[in-house]
Amino acid sequence: MPLGTYAAPFAGLALANITREYPNFPAHLIASPDEPRAPRALHPAFYGAYDWHSSVHMHWLLVRLLRRHGGTPALPDTGPAVDVLDRHLTPANLAAEAAYLRDHPSFERPYGWAWLLALAAECRALAGEAGARRAFAGEAGARRACAGEAGARWTAALTPAVAAVDRLLADWLPKATYPVRHGNHPNSAFALTLALDSRELTAATDRAVRERLLTWFADDHDAPAHWEPSGQDFLSPALSEADAMRRVLPKERFAQWLDRFLPALGTGAPCPPLDVPVVSDRADPQIGHLLGLTLSRAAALRSLADALPDGSVRTRLATAAEAHLTAGLPAVERGDFTTDHWLATFAALALDPVTGG
Repeated sequence: MPLGTYAAPFAGLALANITREYPNFPAHLIASPDEPRAPRALHPAFYGAYDWHSSVHMHWLLVRLLRRHGGTPALPDTGPAVDVLDRHLTPANLAAEAAYLRDHPSFERPYGWAWLLALAAECRALAGEAGARRAFAGEAGARRACAGEAGARWTAALTPAVAAVDRLLADWLPKATYPVRHGNHPNSAFALTLALDSRELTAATDRAVRERLLTWFADDHDAPAHWEPSGQDFLSPALSEADAMRRVLPKERFAQWLDRFLPALGTGAPCPPLDVPVVSDRADPQIGHLLGLTLSRAAALRSLADALPDGSVRTRLATAAEAHLTAGLPAVERGDFTTDHWLATFAALALDPVTGG
């Protein structure tokens, strides 16, 4: 199931949500009656999609779709996406976002930070392909080249916000004695995996992220996977940690670490993170997180399978990934804002993973 199959409807979801200011959950502490309160006043670039992190990663989704499929039969008309992104990702708007991050150093830590880095990386990749797109003939080639040139504009505009996140990460990591392990936004492993994969960090911060992951997780064993899932997880604590460790351990050492961490994989015993979760109420904003769990697990399971040699464990992981993807994809286009504002991003991760090493 390639991402291109869903490129047009996912782009439509992203466009509809990043331009939808309300309802909105700003996560902003109001310190005085004189403060601006409207979402667009606080966040001129990322005011839509219900909350800041969802707005950022739906922007990421839109740029990724432009890079992967813009100007092709899967997504022939790139104009509306480029127009909206040009309105949002301006130097002035992103300077305001960077200032907000600096002034509120725990805001969206670390989940939203990581998605901003991912967005910057996707814009940079789109810009880097601008030259290649000029080789396409005709109107489609012109649209692809235009999107690539826009990526260069967005990359430049994002530079101050990326620098702010890099500095915030560098300041926070030495104080982060313990990881957050549960399956929601503050999960440490998932966010730092995204940050590493972005390759937007300075060398010193990249090194600090890798060292912190090893400090947190290198000695872990016998993960309590039988506790998964919790009732409102959209991430698997065990699989997110394993996927992070894949980035920081050599292949052979990673396979050994994984065998200690999730021994049931090798023995064939039941392993709950491989079982598709039951979602009893898809319209409930918290229970509905489990729909995202099916897709984030699909991405992590596929990533882990690809990191292992051929054999029963790899086959088991790949089979579970396909089952989770099959269960989760139909939920993406439900016409329900509780999932429409975020779920397509995780479908894209499952269909077209961002991988790193």
